[in-house]
Amino acid sequence: MQTTTMQRYHGKKKWPATIDHEKRTALIVEYAPLVKLLANRLAMRVPPSVSLDDLISAGIMGLLDAVDRFDPARQVQFKTYAEFRIRGAMLDELRSLDWVPRSTRKKIHDMEKAIMAVESRRNGPADDEEIAEEMGVDLETFYSILNMARGIELLSLDGYIKDNTNSSESKKSFKSLIRGDDDPNRHIMMSEMKEIIAEAIRSLSKKEQMVISLYYYDELTLKEIGEVLGLTESRISQIHTKAIIKMRVKLKHYCGT
Repeated sequence: MQTTTMQRYHGKKKWPATIDHEKRTALIVEYAPLVKLLANRLAMRVPPSVSLDDLISAGIMGLLDAVDRFDPARQVQFKTYAEFRIRGAMLDELRSLDWVPRSTRKKIHDMEKAIMAVESRRNGPADDEEIAEEMGVDLETFYSILNMARGIELLSLDGYIKDNTNSSESKKSFKSLIRGDDDPNRHIMMSEMKEIIAEAIRSLSKKEQMVISLYYYDELTLKEIGEVLGLTESRISQIHTKAIIKMRVKLKHYCGT
């Protein structure tokens, strides 16, 4: 069985400080399809005005960054690390475009507050009717807001995290804590964050959990998930967006934002 360039490097204890041009090119060619896959998945969640080519270009820069920075001493597979850098570069591109109008951001914020209020009262997942009623809108308007909110981030990695005095003046971002090698609490924080995300998923309705699982773990498209659940792609998109907003509420509470 022919081994790939990356598989040969996996066997080394130390990733070379510099990779010669030929090997570097081979890695980029090998993982370029991953960039296109991630770009297409993200493009399905954002407005048509966002260029797929721009996402791919940003993703390629993320891949180049991953090739140059990868360190196997962290005991993380290259594919996992590359996905993180590629997706991060694409999200940075979206942030720079600021494609979500301020009015839509406010409506998302209002929805987050409504979800928090409803779920606090009933101590369980809030359904669409309850959230809409709490927001003071009808269901049609509620679904329209979900459609406008497609592609929102689960958590802003550029946002500053408040410290134990509830202050964000330290200027430490969530991203810096993930990537920082000099923080002794890094692994503890990542372990806690994984548990918080798992708990946030468990707090979703069964259908929302199913959509999240099929999309992020089984890597099905929204259309394929619709075929599995017998729903339209548009409806699956709404369920996915609502699940992300609910999880944002949980994560924002954890991060103190």
